[in-house]
Amino acid sequence: MKSWARPNSALLLMALLLLPCGVVAHGVKGEIAPGTEAMMVMARYSNNEAMSYAETTIRPPSGEIDFQTGRTDRNGRFCFFPDAEGDWEVIVDDGMGHRLRMVVPVSKNRPPASDLMVAPSAGNSAPLITRAISGLGIIFGISGCLMWWRTRKIHQETP
Repeated sequence: MKSWARPNSALLLMALLLLPCGVVAHGVKGEIAPGTEAMMVMARYSNNEAMSYAETTIRPPSGEIDFQTGRTDRNGRFCFFPDAEGDWEVIVDDGMGHRLRMVVPVSKNRPPASDLMVAPSAGNSAPLITRAISGLGIIFGISGCLMWWRTRKIHQETP
């Protein structure tokens, strides 16, 4: 067995250990439950787990300064009371790479609280399996390039 085969085996083993991490990756989704005065944002990951304690920013239609900032509760909910008509922007960020952005239209004739408006998240158009395969492709591509570079250096050193 050549001396350069052992580090490559270790890299392959490491890649296989990291494989489950790429497969369980998930996106985010959000819902808005309009009430008579308040709007409740419900932020969840694609596996329906709540985005607990995620940073939340509410921007008014004017967009000059943030209307409200805070964190979701442990169930991924955040309430705000809009004071103007127009398209409000809601941004929920968990600080670990998951970010939900929704535009919420607010009018004088708000629907009753029993109606639920589902706002799609921007940036989650690809299915989970496609994103998982893409991630694995990137990992294996980088690993292959590193192994090729290491092999090339070893072959140059030997006469």
